[in-house]
Amino acid sequence: MSQDLAATPADAVQTSGVLRFFLRAVCKSAEICKYWGRPFTRAATAFEEMTLLDKIYWVYKCAHPIIRPERGTAVGALCGADNMIQLPEDFETERSISLAAVGDLIPSDGLEQSKDVLYEHVADLIFDRTISYASLEAPLTDQERKAEVISEKESPIECCSREQFDVMKGHNGKCLTVIHTASNHMFDMGAEGVHTTLDQFAQDGIVDIGTNREPSQYGKGRILERNGIKVGFISAAFGLNGRNPAPDQAYLIHVAKLLPKRGPSDLSLLKRQIDHCREQRCDVIIASLHWGYEFEFFPRLRQIDIAHTLIEWGVDALIAHHPHVIQPVEYYRTQRDPDRVAVIAYSLGSLLWSYTAPHLALSAILNLSFAKGTYRGKPKTLIQSASVTPVFRAQVRDGDRTLTRIERLDRCMGTQDNHEKTQYVAEIRRYAELALGGKLSGMHSLD
Repeated sequence: MSQDLAATPADAVQTSGVLRFFLRAVCKSAEICKYWGRPFTRAATAFEEMTLLDKIYWVYKCAHPIIRPERGTAVGALCGADNMIQLPEDFETERSISLAAVGDLIPSDGLEQSKDVLYEHVADLIFDRTISYASLEAPLTDQERKAEVISEKESPIECCSREQFDVMKGHNGKCLTVIHTASNHMFDMGAEGVHTTLDQFAQDGIVDIGTNREPSQYGKGRILERNGIKVGFISAAFGLNGRNPAPDQAYLIHVAKLLPKRGPSDLSLLKRQIDHCREQRCDVIIASLHWGYEFEFFPRLRQIDIAHTLIEWGVDALIAHHPHVIQPVEYYRTQRDPDRVAVIAYSLGSLLWSYTAPHLALSAILNLSFAKGTYRGKPKTLIQSASVTPVFRAQVRDGDRTLTRIERLDRCMGTQDNHEKTQYVAEIRRYAELALGGKLSGMHSLD
């Protein structure tokens, strides 16, 4: 929609002429022959594990997102099942809290102009909650900011200015409560980026999860208490794009080989945090994971297995990000407690990013509420309600300025006098229905 921003990262790739020709030839062949119609099974997700073929696959799916799951995936169980969240009939609620979660925040040029405009149409869904959560993909830095360069030699560097973060962190004086900081880009600016981010959070009263000031914090959940309900957050990123801290700084970021190209997944860091939260008698445990395969609308089979394992170990809800597109939200009835239904949001997408293609503009807001009380004479805390609201980034003209604003998809269908915008929103809607299942209703005109 916008002429100012690229549609996908594929439009921004910088490489040599020969490699560019080869890249285009392979991508065109894949498009015609449809041999990447389903996920490339042997693909790497960590940059340091990628071969040239992995990188070409990455570029291909930037522009041609993978809309079919791996063979053997029970799609109906992921996104076709009804929301099963309901408290048992004789559950006695004593207190409750609410949580809103959004996906990755990645700064883009011109974001500084969008303060108190960015969230104005979704502020109630995010900030009128007990806890509001987001994932920050780019570390804050006081160093000279580096441009995002996409090439085969190294992963792009992401970073965020304090001015950009001032726009992203809240709306009209209300601020995000919790921000996940363990991403594959968190060490792009070195230790300075981590410390600058944590210092800014401390000034703003934001709880960080996934990064640590002290070695003693490593491997522990981050715990906060609201309205008498103790919530523990556990966290991890799948890698750091090969930009790893020195051994004496490894404690700074929770990193685990969640989805290695070869070998088993390492869940020991997450299990350690779950055990810590249980030792601290948390009423609710939420897993926050930066993982998955970019530009794929369905999780891989082993991700589903990992998510279910974490739930059976004690996690009540899983919130994930990194793929830049949304993925299903699963309602999973646990084996450890038949009265407990866990919520697994495999990817909430990127709430903010520089690219405008429909599959990349789409993201989701997850709203949960938790009830603490007694059931059959025993104390228990359960998810009381859950809802998912698909949203998208819109570029709004204000004179000679272009502002960014998050719009609710169920309230937008384009305008009668702008066929291009109507088609754009319709395509976003098709992607939302693909990942979330069902039909979206209540569509209204976009001003």
